[in-house]
Amino acid sequence: MVIAKNIHKYYGDLEVLKGVDLHIKKGEIVAIVGPSGAGKTTLLQILGTLDKPLKEQNFDLTVNDISLKSLSDREISGFRNEHIGFIFQFHQLLPEFTALENVCIPAFIAKKDKKETEEKAKKILDFLGLSDRTHHKPNELSGGEQQRVAVARALINDPSVIFADEPSGNLDSASAESLHTLFFKLRDEFNQTFVLVTHNKELAAMADRTLTMKDGLIV
Repeated sequence: MVIAKNIHKYYGDLEVLKGVDLHIKKGEIVAIVGPSGAGKTTLLQILGTLDKPLKEQNFDLTVNDISLKSLSDREISGFRNEHIGFIFQFHQLLPEFTALENVCIPAFIAKKDKKETEEKAKKILDFLGLSDRTHHKPNELSGGEQQRVAVARALINDPSVIFADEPSGNLDSASAESLHTLFFKLRDEFNQTFVLVTHNKELAAMADRTLTMKDGLIV
């Protein structure tokens, strides 16, 4: 599903990633843990094509059997929209749009049919327990509800893998526990693959595998 080899990244003179290798299988939930500054978020952004590794190194990055190494920026953008979902610590919902509209945005970017997209979005929101919140804007939703809308948005294009960066870091303990349970429900029912960067020990303990990063490497 996700295969990365020899991933290096510099910011100025600082080497943030020092040759990371990893292999994530379809349907796995993998947690990446480690101290702040270890390179977790940078690695997640590269795996999710939001950033690029150092080209001068002999790296490889394959997602869903597609090598991303030789794709143009435009091709990578299209690939990301079709194959990758994102969940961030701060949900990144657009405040002027309703829950339903926020969920539909990635599908509209992919030029999918409006009626079919809205019907699919409603089904996902219903599955996530938000059927009565579809027309509410983010400021009318609780933190946990906002994050579930963000999960729905990540799911709308049937991504190959969902990358989540501290997805429960901004939630109270009850909402965090509910979100963690949801990830496993999605995996069990839809064989969804998740890669989670987290400081939450409970979430890391629930994952199929936990990878620990330190000083730019998986140890």
